[in-house]
Amino acid sequence: MGGRVESRGTQVNHDGMIEHSLDAAHSILHVRPRSALRRDDFAQLAGTIDPYIEENGHLAGIIVETPSFPGWDGLGAMAAHFKFVRDHQKHIGKVAVVTDAVLGNLAETVAPFFVSPTVRRFAAGEVEAARRWIMDQTA
Repeated sequence: MGGRVESRGTQVNHDGMIEHSLDAAHSILHVRPRSALRRDDFAQLAGTIDPYIEENGHLAGIIVETPSFPGWDGLGAMAAHFKFVRDHQKHIGKVAVVTDAVLGNLAETVAPFFVSPTVRRFAAGEVEAARRWIMDQTA
């Protein structure tokens, strides 16, 4: 795995179909799916955030930035995604979905019935507004 730590405590990983970075200083995971999600992508995400959650108890939030939902490369990947959500959702405060895709509205409307974190959609390009919202600043 090609993760690296940049200055300011941000761990960046460009391996797999999900590019992601953990901003440890603000307790935010930023996820950018690049193509159909694979089973291994969720193992990489867990490998990034599990040690952080173990040490700190929770993650303030996750930003999912994607122009459109890329789908899964198979049923195994879909199952891995659902397992990742099930195993981690109680340790995450907020999820910001940054997209203009219809799925963003659906996630914001349906997610409260299935997961603990507060979910909010932001228009594409509003990553900083999403970050401020997670950090409880004006968004």
